[in-house]
Amino acid sequence: MEEWFSALATFEKVYWVIALISSVIFIVLLAATIFGGDADGMDADIEGDTGIEFQFLSFKNLMGFFTIFGWSGIACLDGGLSKGLTIGISVVCGLLMMVAMASLFYYLGKLQSSGTLRLENALHQIGEVYLTIGAKRSNIGKVSITVQGTLRELDALTDEDTNLVMGNVVRVKEVTDNGILIVELLNK
Repeated sequence: MEEWFSALATFEKVYWVIALISSVIFIVLLAATIFGGDADGMDADIEGDTGIEFQFLSFKNLMGFFTIFGWSGIACLDGGLSKGLTIGISVVCGLLMMVAMASLFYYLGKLQSSGTLRLENALHQIGEVYLTIGAKRSNIGKVSITVQGTLRELDALTDEDTNLVMGNVVRVKEVTDNGILIVELLNK
């Protein structure tokens, strides 16, 4: 192995060193990402944590760049291409890898859900009374309603003149500051 490496030209040695070192780091990052390690801590947010941003320059992406840069350069040299063409092709391949990885992490990040219930998403939704709701806001009841794709039982009041009983179909017309739904009878 030592004889093989010493027989290489300096230009080829540089590509081999870049390819091997970056491949090892890239594999460790990939394994940490797949198996739940906190490899995200290595990528610093430059603009602050304002949500999921398209992060082109991150440690993972740079390792992807150098890995593909190194291996594509080795392939070009093995194919007998000139040094200039080899550098050009390996830079383009590395940049394409960075774009692909940044896009992948961006769109995967978009799939995450915070799980936070936003009651304003219940506005104008139709549900069914689960526990009797007192007339003129006299007694808090419950409604079964789908909010954010999940069926939930939420506290509710009504301004109707009669109690709303189990099975009545209602529509949410307001959400109070303390998270209680104000509902109205759908079929009067």
